[in-house]
Formats: sequence, structure tokens, C-alpha cells
Amino acid sequence: MTYHRQGRLLLLAAIFLFLYSLILTLSPAVRERSWNVSYRLSHWAGLGIWGGLAYLTHLWTLRNRREQDPLLLPIALMLGGWGLLSIWRIDSALGLRQAIWLGISLGALLTILHLPQDLRYLCRYKYLLLGGGLLLSALTLLLGTNPAGAGPRLWLGCCGFYFQPSEPLKLLLVVYLSAYLADRAPVRLNALAFLFPTLFITALSLLLLLVQRDLGTASLNNMIYMSILYLASGKRRVLLSAAIGLGLAALVGYFFVDIIHVRLESWLNPWNDPSGRAYQVIQSLLAIASGGTIGRGPGLGYPNLVPVAYSDFIFAAMAEETGLAGSLGLLGLFGLMFARGVVLSLRAPDAFRRLLASGLTAYLGIQTLLIVGGNLRMLPITGVTLPFVSYGGSSLLTSFVALGFLLVVSTPLETEPAPLESPRPYLVLAALLGAGLAGASLLNGWWGYVRGPALLARTDNPRRSMADLYVRRGQLLDRNNSPIDVTRGSLGSYTRVYLYPGLAPLTGYVHPRYGQAGLEATLDEYLRGTKGNPASLIWWNHLLYGMPPAGLDVRLSLDLTLQKQAERLFGNLKGALVLLNAQTGEILVMLSKPAYDPNKLDESGVSLIEDKDSPLLNRAAQGMYPVGAAFRPFYAAWGTSTLDEEKAMALFRKLGFYTTPRLPMPVATAAAEGALTNLRISPLQMVLAAASLSNNGTRPAPVIALAINTPHQGWVVLPPLDQPTSVFSAEAARRAALQFSTAGQPYWEWSGKAGSTAGMVTWHLAGTPPDWKGVPLAVVVLVEGDYPLTAQRIGEQVLQSAAGP
Repeated sequence: MTYHRQGRLLLLAAIFLFLYSLILTLSPAVRERSWNVSYRLSHWAGLGIWGGLAYLTHLWTLRNRREQDPLLLPIALMLGGWGLLSIWRIDSALGLRQAIWLGISLGALLTILHLPQDLRYLCRYKYLLLGGGLLLSALTLLLGTNPAGAGPRLWLGCCGFYFQPSEPLKLLLVVYLSAYLADRAPVRLNALAFLFPTLFITALSLLLLLVQRDLGTASLNNMIYMSILYLASGKRRVLLSAAIGLGLAALVGYFFVDIIHVRLESWLNPWNDPSGRAYQVIQSLLAIASGGTIGRGPGLGYPNLVPVAYSDFIFAAMAEETGLAGSLGLLGLFGLMFARGVVLSLRAPDAFRRLLASGLTAYLGIQTLLIVGGNLRMLPITGVTLPFVSYGGSSLLTSFVALGFLLVVSTPLETEPAPLESPRPYLVLAALLGAGLAGASLLNGWWGYVRGPALLARTDNPRRSMADLYVRRGQLLDRNNSPIDVTRGSLGSYTRVYLYPGLAPLTGYVHPRYGQAGLEATLDEYLRGTKGNPASLIWWNHLLYGMPPAGLDVRLSLDLTLQKQAERLFGNLKGALVLLNAQTGEILVMLSKPAYDPNKLDESGVSLIEDKDSPLLNRAAQGMYPVGAAFRPFYAAWGTSTLDEEKAMALFRKLGFYTTPRLPMPVATAAAEGALTNLRISPLQMVLAAASLSNNGTRPAPVIALAINTPHQGWVVLPPLDQPTSVFSAEAARRAALQFSTAGQPYWEWSGKAGSTAGMVTWHLAGTPPDWKGVPLAVVVLVEGDYPLTAQRIGEQVLQSAAGP
């Protein structure tokens, strides 16, 4: 019988919610990988309240032998319980308020089931009911408030109790339209006098909502009106008119209404302003991407990173913790509810109950698609709530009252279903709602599975920084295993510490507000442990903890002793210095001045961004400077003092001036081939070219990351990303090096100046000769300003220290 099927379904819902609550309780132990933690317990009160209310509701149904639809109530209670636990997990105080509202809502539902089943009282008092709803909505213009203290004043409240009249107004509009159109069937669209009352009342409600700036509810009411009018008339041009009207309204609003412009712009181009106007959309997509296929697990996500996660973005919050599997289950429950609603409307005994059931289904379906579509960037954000799930007493009460009327319509009567000229409009409604849910499911898979890895790799994804609190990040070490960047602290409070701030323009930072930069960003997969660890270990940690395994240490080619000396020699000058092994391409020193202290980003982050000296810029690899007279050694190796345009381009091509160096670090994009007079290159490009004179004419492939320390194989060497390139013959390189050698000095060198609208710069190039018996070296010093002697002194001393006695 009906109540037995209903009871079994409610038992399944209770089992699911019990397991969900159990996982929530254990989630702190999973996150901190220890049993000695503070467990989540308060949500069990919410589950207890839900269980008691669900049992009493079912018991009332059992005692009264109600034969209503056996699926609708279990689905609604399942959605309500899932939403209650999700809200409680985000904010226990809001969860308790939602539980109280759930009790009120179920009380209203049982009251409706106890009233006369023919629903004639709704038809009789349709004007009074809708008029009362409009009056309450109008009162918010004078007495309205906002529980948050700021924003649109859409609520009426007193003594901590708040009610949003626009929520029941949607339901009352459905009742009014169903009663009015049912009395005048068949509906003729060309009878203006006949349709005028519905148009007037609907327009009045829309006007009130627009004045309140409640655009989401206004859009929903408009869609409800057009849906019921289509169901009553069966004319497809109603749907076409609705689509055209919404399109024109959006177009006009985009150009003339600020709030509509902002919402459409954040929908169409969210990546243009991810931390500003599109912040909600981007964080919602990041939450869905974070959930992936099976989710982070209840209690293991970061729903509070999404604004208003308990209400407008509760779908994204649930998707993060239950993944694509949970999202599809949630959408499937709604789909089953909508399908039952359409079936009930077709079986209704009279025209009013048929329109009422289909109108209520359309209302619940459209509102569901609006909020889910907004969370998935399928539609613009509207600010409506997810029926039965989102936080909000007014919304929850309205949803359960709508459910109550659907249950009344589903109660079998002795009479046959009312005659129906064609079921086509109702089937079209079902098809549109089904297509919307199917589209949302596909888009959920797109963001959560296909695009998920790319989204999660974004440096503005705050979940990466949150995970860093619980997973030890790998160290950055110099070539002698001296630490540069390390992780300190204990589980749950790990902190990144930068031991050598002078290297910050190169090594960068990882920060919850400012994202990532430098090697911390480009080597992030190794440092975070998502690359280099065994795939089974990564999968197991993701499945069990929702986090990666411990990060891997990365050994760099840098020599901290030489790096510190270069910094002392540079003093307060602005510029860059690069020293490398001319044969292997290993970068021994990479200096950029001025630098900054990444340990103090919380205090100085904003000022660093605005600093005209650009301390965040790695001048050695990202700064682009005119070359000027620094070309002389390369001309000598080429065998001439002047070159025509074609030969100059050929030389620059071989020197790599038109090629972006391939390194696992941020580097400037090389100049377009053909640039001559205004050619700009980075110090990194210059030192690679200079290395060809010390390496028998071969330009080496640059190297900055030498090896990673894996858990099973130990240190594993990382291969260069590029190959060496022959630039000159060995004899030509030797001849040029000798030409620019200084008597009594075991190296060649050259200083040259270049000017631009930004000011003068000084280059100093130096290196060991090709027949050098030790490690071949090349160094480039770039000083912003006219400092030839200073640049020469710095280059000579660094080179001498590196070459040894």
C-alpha cells in the first residue's frame, strides 16, 4: 500500500542521512589524520529533529490512511534533510533555525492535508489570497529589513523572526492563475478583456519585485505566468513570446540597469574579473571542480569559501563534498519529483487541480533550474533559493506548502481524470524541465571532471592554500641541499617560511590571498605532491583524505653562497645578474633587485603591487631591456663588425633572442622575429648567448630544477626542457673570447650601454675562455642606469668566486 512504500523510502532516506552524519562526525579525524581530535557532534541534533518530524509526518499519514503519491513526501524530506545537514555543517546556528522552520513547514503541510480535498476554498478566495500576498510584499517598501544588516530589504521581521513575502507570493500567483484560467477554459489568447486580469495582477507583482530589486523572483514570476498560460492555452507562441521578452529585458537591462549589467557580465565574462564582480561564479565553479567525480567527502570541503554557500550557492557547496555522483543524485531526486508532478496533473479530476499541479511543478522546476544553472554558469545568477534544500524559512515553508497541494491533488478520487484536449503542453513542460536537468548534469560533469584539473590549478584557487595547512609542502633546496623555502608548524597549521627573501623574485610565494608566484607556482605539482609520487599513493590520499600526499623536495641549481655574494655586491642598485654553467646550462645565480620579503605579504602585499620599482618582477628572466652596444662580442664571433638586416636576424635567431627560454619558471616572451632596432631581451637570454663564447660556440639549454626527492627512488634527475644549439664554430668562439680577454685576467668580458625612453641601462658580459680547464662559466650583469665600472666590478668578482683559485 501507499503508506508502506512511503515508509520504506523514508527509511532509505534516514539510512542515507545517518551515514552522511556519521561521515561528518569523523571528518575532523580524516582531515587531521589522527583520532585525537574534536569531532563534529552538533549536527546529530539536526538529524534527530529531522527523524522525529519525518516519523510523525509518516505516522499521521499511516493513521489517516492517506493514499497520496508515495514518492513525493519521501523525496521532499530527503532533500530537506540533506539540505539541513549541509547547512548545519556550514553554520550550526543557521542549521538550528532551519530545523525549526522544517517543523513549521511540516506542520503547514499536515494542515493542508487536513483541509477539504477538493481545494474549492482556493478558488473561492483566490483574489483575497493574492491580494494579501501583494500587500505583504508592498509593506517591505516601508517596513522592509534585511537579516544580514545590509542589502535589499526584502524581509518583514520582528524579535529575531524574519519572513520574506516574495516567497509565498510565487505560490499565491500559481493558485490565482490556475483558478482564474480554469474557470475560463478554453483560453483564447486574442481575448484581451479575458486575459487582462491575469496580465494586470502579474505585472503588479513584477513591478513590486522590481522596485525591491528582487530580480530573481521577478524573473521567476514572469516564467510562472507564461508557463501556466501556455498550459492553459496550448499555444506554443506563448513560449516563444516569453523567450523573446526575457531576451529583450536582458538586453535592455544590460545597457541601462546596473545590477543586471553586473550579473550578465559576470556570467558572460567571469574570467575578466575573477576576484571582483565574478567572484561568486568563479568560486562556485572552483567548488564544483574540487568535488570532481566522488567529492571531497562530507565535512572535508571548504564550502565557506563560496559566498552565501548555505543559500544561493548550496548546490556548489554540496557538489564539492559529494562530487558528480552526489550532484547527479540530487538532480535525479528533483527530476523524479517533477515527473510525478506532471503525471499528477494529467490525472487530476478537474481543470483547476490540473493547472495547479502543473503550475506548482513548473514553479519548483524553474526555481531549481535557476539556482542550479547559476551555480554552474549555465544561467546568470538570480539569487533565488533551491527548493527544500537552501537555508531560508520563507522558502522552505513555501516549498512544503506547494508539496502539500501536490499531495492533495495526488489523492485518488472516485471520479475519472478531467477531459484533456491534448496532453502536449504538459509533455512539453516535462521535456523542458528534463532537458534543463540533463543540461545541468552535463555541465556539472564538464566543470567537475573535464575542466576540473585546469580550474584547480589556478593560482587564485583558495582551496590550494587551505590544503597547505594540512599537507606538508616540499622544500626548495639549493644545489648543496641548503634550504631556501621550507614548511614549518604542525598538522592543521603548516606555514610556508622563506629563509632567503633575496631570492623571492625567483622562488616566489604561495599565499591564501595573493595566490602563487615564481618557482612556487611553476613547481607546484612537485611541491604539492600531485606529481612525482606514485599514482596509487595520490589516488589513495585523494580518496581517503580528499588531499594530496606530502609534497616532494626540489633541488635547484642555485648556489646560495654565490647568490649571497652577488646580492652584497649589488647593494641598492636596480637590475639583475645571472651566472650559469656554460656547458650544462645550470643557473648558479639569479639575482633581481629590488626584491621583497614574502614572509610579510600580509602586511605589504598591496604596497608591493603598487610599487613603481616593481619588486615582484624577476628582472633576470622577465625584464626586457634594449641591447645597445652589448652585441660586440657576438659580432666578433660572427666575423664582422656590422651586419645587414638579413644577417643580423640570422645571428639573433641563433643566439636565441627570438626564442623564449624553456624553463619551469616564469619567463618573458621573446621578441617577435624581425625586431632589430627596438629589440629587447632578458638578462637570461643574454647569458645563454654569452655562454656560447665559453662553450665552444654552443648555446646551452637552461636548467634551474635539478632533481626531486621521491619516496621510493630517492633523488630523481629532472631533464632539461630544451636542447643545446650550435651558434658559432668552436674556432670562432675561441677567437672572439681571446679578442675580448683582458691581460692578466683568465676570462673574457665586455661592457656596453643601451638607452631607451625608460632610461639608460648598462650590460656587462663575461665568461671563461673555451679552453678553460675547470667548469666553464658565463655571467651577465644588467644595471638600470649608467654604471659601467660598477657592473664590471660585480661581474668580475662573482665570476672569480665561482671559478675558484
